[in-house]
Amino acid sequence: MSELRVLSPTAILGYGFPLSSFQAGLERDPHVIAVDAGSTDPGPYYLGAGKSFTQRAPVKRDLHYLVKAALERGIPLIIGTAGGSGAKPHVDWTLEIIKEILQELGVRAKLTVIYSDVDRELLLRELRRGRIQPLGPVGPLTEEEILASSHIVAQMGLEPIMEALEAGAQIIVAGRAYDPTVFAALPVLKGYDLALALHMGKILECAAIAASPGSGSDCLFGYLQEDAFILEALSPERTCTKLSVAAHTLYEKSNPYELPGPGGTLDLRETRFAELPGGKVKVSGTRFRPTEKYYLKLEGARQVGYRTISIAGVRDPIMISQIDDIIAAVKERVADNFRDLRDYQLHVHCYGKNGVMGSLEPQIEPAHELGLVMEAVAPTQEVADTICSFFRSTLLHYGYPGRKSTAGNLAFPYSPSDTSTGAVYRFNIYHLLEVDDPKGLFPLEIREE
Repeated sequence: MSELRVLSPTAILGYGFPLSSFQAGLERDPHVIAVDAGSTDPGPYYLGAGKSFTQRAPVKRDLHYLVKAALERGIPLIIGTAGGSGAKPHVDWTLEIIKEILQELGVRAKLTVIYSDVDRELLLRELRRGRIQPLGPVGPLTEEEILASSHIVAQMGLEPIMEALEAGAQIIVAGRAYDPTVFAALPVLKGYDLALALHMGKILECAAIAASPGSGSDCLFGYLQEDAFILEALSPERTCTKLSVAAHTLYEKSNPYELPGPGGTLDLRETRFAELPGGKVKVSGTRFRPTEKYYLKLEGARQVGYRTISIAGVRDPIMISQIDDIIAAVKERVADNFRDLRDYQLHVHCYGKNGVMGSLEPQIEPAHELGLVMEAVAPTQEVADTICSFFRSTLLHYGYPGRKSTAGNLAFPYSPSDTSTGAVYRFNIYHLLEVDDPKGLFPLEIREE
């Protein structure tokens, strides 16, 4: 083929898209519809708890149109990092929605499921063999962390998805996947340049965020050619520019010239961006440098306790001027009152002062009002509730120098003032696993639904 066409409907499955944009994409006769369904951006809770950060109703709405269009046109639909985090509960959750849609449409389809969960015993063996190493500023992996993780996934590359396509899959539901792979798998299978296919996938995975004005809830279209690829926004409200596409090439990257992934690194030093008529951008020059060994990124999360929060506002300029000292003093009172409780954490996020940047905040002087988010994390919900409640009530009536009002220091927007938010997780595995076979951890399950 002189070009291979890829439709990316939305930045994350469930974020939605205008039907007019989606129809415009279908009119361009795509060879594949691909969508990324997950991210680590919402934090470790969703991987740890096995829950989706997108809601069922909007995910089903999006999938209804994607499944229907793909089956009617006889082109594959590829879903990566299903359910938000890509572990088995997330994949199964997505599969149930697809089954419902197929029943409602009165059609059958050949589904291929690719789970990405990693067996703990296998990881323990590989750790003892020295085949797991840290990724970024994290410590070495330990056996204790492997055993404590609620879910562990490996981020698959192109190879399992290409194998599913070769097997004739109509709908592919993949667990945790390297974001560009669902967009690049069919092009690479058809013989297109690996570097260009992955680079195009890197941009398509966030759909119209790469356009101007950007939106994660709109479609983007990619045309992959022999020596370049072209991107086009599908809404008349948006256009692709050199700046918008180049900026998204830099998205989520620690090095502006390199993008590492399974099997190698994209080299962007010679990449060129050119604007074409009609709001399109042509990209060329990207190269791929394979690594000597093949590595998969591991992601794991473990539960570390339970959280309770309380939200309050402060507008007293005298209190605001002393807020750091006051918070420190109230924390000391909590520690003194609960000397037998050592294993808890107490945090206060001061929005209006340094709530976003914390210690990195360059502007020291606070505004005329502050929003406080008080947070307690403890081994049990009861202890978290206790610590948060005591801190909140003590701060409410704390006497500080120059205080004029005795009615209370805080304004609460909600009653009850405290909210028990449940289990707290942290990412405890963010490491690289050396593998001999890129497909070995990702067996295919072919189903007729």
